[in-house]
Amino acid sequence: MITLDHVERDFVVGDEVVHALDQVTLEFAAGDYASVMGPSGSGKSTLLNVLGLLDRPNSGSYRLQGTETTGLPEERRAALRRSHIGFVFQAFHLVPRLTAADNIALPMMLAGVAPGERDARVAEVLASLGLEDRAQHRPDQLSGGQRQRVAIGRAIVMKPSLLLADEPTGNLDQHAGNDVIALIESLNAGGITLVVVTHDKAVGRRAPRHIRMVDGRIDKDSPHAHA
Repeated sequence: MITLDHVERDFVVGDEVVHALDQVTLEFAAGDYASVMGPSGSGKSTLLNVLGLLDRPNSGSYRLQGTETTGLPEERRAALRRSHIGFVFQAFHLVPRLTAADNIALPMMLAGVAPGERDARVAEVLASLGLEDRAQHRPDQLSGGQRQRVAIGRAIVMKPSLLLADEPTGNLDQHAGNDVIALIESLNAGGITLVVVTHDKAVGRRAPRHIRMVDGRIDKDSPHAHA
């Protein structure tokens, strides 16, 4: 499903070139569940941004669902993002003035999904997240755990094949964080490929596959190993 072959991503900081990704080669099969760990600055979020087509490598190959993405125009990359990829972020990134239901519906509105289908799919997602009674609440009227569930709803409403989570429990207490991880794991059990970037070793160890990054390189890629 996903193949990265000798991917490099460099940034210029002052007079220095920083190798955020250095010859990264990885494969993810459909339905994989992997955690990505490593010290700050090791390239974890850059890897997630490349996987999510939010950033473009300087060199190397990234194939998503058989499509080579690195040379595609931005319009085509955006279309692939909409149809294949969902994102969950530490800071939720919900639109403050929109209700929970409208935040979840937003990707469908941008994709031109008809209002009747939008309403049906939002209702289905709200029910699956246990948020039916919070549908008309704005983000400032929700707890952190509820906000992250709304963010997950927005991420999955387009039925993506790949879910990318960047520190999904970082702003949550342990109870809410456990609920969120259990929720995204249930999505993985339903067939979604799941890649979680985390500093939390307890969260990282839950994944069957552990990838450790150091200085932009893959330091370890092993199933059932301690990160």
